Amino acid sequence: MSDTASAERASLDVYADKRMLRILLLGAMSGFPWVLIGSALSLWLKEEGLSRSTIGFASLIFGVYSINFLWAPLIDRIRIPLLTERVGQRKAWILCLQAIIVMAMLLWGNLNPTDNLALIIAIGLAIAISSASQDITIDALRIEQIGRSETGAMAAGAAVAVVGWWTGYKLGGFLALLIADALQKQGFENYWQLTFQALAVLVLIMNALLLLIPEASWRERQAAQHRDQAAFGSAIGGGERGIIAWLGSTIVAPFASFFRHNGVKVALAILGFIFLFKIGEAFVGKMSIIFYKEIGFSKSDIAIYSKGLGWVVTVVFTLIGGWFAVRQGIVRALLLAGIAMAATNLMFSFMAWSQEPSQWLFAAAVLVDDVTASVATVIFVTFISLLVDRTYTATQYALLASLGTAGRTLLAATSGWMVDSLDGDWGLFFIITALMVLPSLILLWFIRKRFSVIEQAENERDDTVAVGSG
Repeated sequence: MSDTASAERASLDVYADKRMLRILLLGAMSGFPWVLIGSALSLWLKEEGLSRSTIGFASLIFGVYSINFLWAPLIDRIRIPLLTERVGQRKAWILCLQAIIVMAMLLWGNLNPTDNLALIIAIGLAIAISSASQDITIDALRIEQIGRSETGAMAAGAAVAVVGWWTGYKLGGFLALLIADALQKQGFENYWQLTFQALAVLVLIMNALLLLIPEASWRERQAAQHRDQAAFGSAIGGGERGIIAWLGSTIVAPFASFFRHNGVKVALAILGFIFLFKIGEAFVGKMSIIFYKEIGFSKSDIAIYSKGLGWVVTVVFTLIGGWFAVRQGIVRALLLAGIAMAATNLMFSFMAWSQEPSQWLFAAAVLVDDVTASVATVIFVTFISLLVDRTYTATQYALLASLGTAGRTLLAATSGWMVDSLDGDWGLFFIITALMVLPSLILLWFIRKRFSVIEQAENERDDTVAVGSG
């Protein structure tokens, strides 16, 4: 077999690794709570006769997902008494947070929204906080399933985690609607309450499967954190067991570790890249539906091409994105993904300047946009996953992911103002968004050597495995 064919087979075989099933489960556990506080809660309130404004304000509970990095250091450091010793630190946190979600669902099962709206929203907030908190430790456990130098497995794991999230969200939503509809047709007035009780069983099943996932020894991580705490306590002239030393090492040490491992210049370049990489895509995402509507496409067209087919494309090309990262290497894959995102935006410019854009052009542009976004997302997640220090996995991943979200959220909020400033010239708007990727790619080129070291370690590991198997 040729070297190329062997490499091709190796990059695909990584999906057959049994660790991918574990990561798929973790992704599903992360995505499922969105069904509860998103689709199910909204439809429940709607069918109880509450106003659209009330339902809209209820969605503010999703805001906790954007600030979960604030308490990530605590999740990295605090051990759940008794449970940590039995199942491991990461799984102990997940089990406790899942227990809160189950109890919240059972409470919902005994309430009427008309009479207990504030309490129902408060319970929804408890689910959102628990879900956002478990995401911190789920991401950490996913990353820790893969060895430090296994670039290919990390890319595949990132892809499978995204697919798992969509599976938990879509399959969970499917079951929720199916159960609620069946109970309603059988004449149960409290069909939504009974649905939440039934879905609680699904959560318990996922938790039982969670116990089968092995967890790397948390004691090594604890020992490393204690060393950092002692060093911090010594630096400030206090004792290593003091609360100031504990808080200082918990909050400061993850930042210090990141800069120590990468160097100040490279670390700043990495942070700049993470902040800027997907801004152009975010600008387009904020305005895309408005653009589609303004150039004459109906809600049905948008639903079919942007939402329906878009989901299928997202799942398929997320997996392909993981394979692409394995084959090309992280830096090259990110460079190509950035160029592809820019090129996709130029397709939208062509649509804007067409006299009467056809449905075929619309479908092609939307699907290509979904393809590039899916591939770029999984490579971007892999990039961040490879950066974290295993001593502070949860904290560093939450911080880096939040930085990427902040870039897309803060700057992209001006997207509508930009279109208005251009007098509605959508073609020029999309050209500007295509150029937005250039600063991040320049920064990526500057930090390429940092990742060549990681990928070289992966190649050496593969060579060792190949020699051993030969």
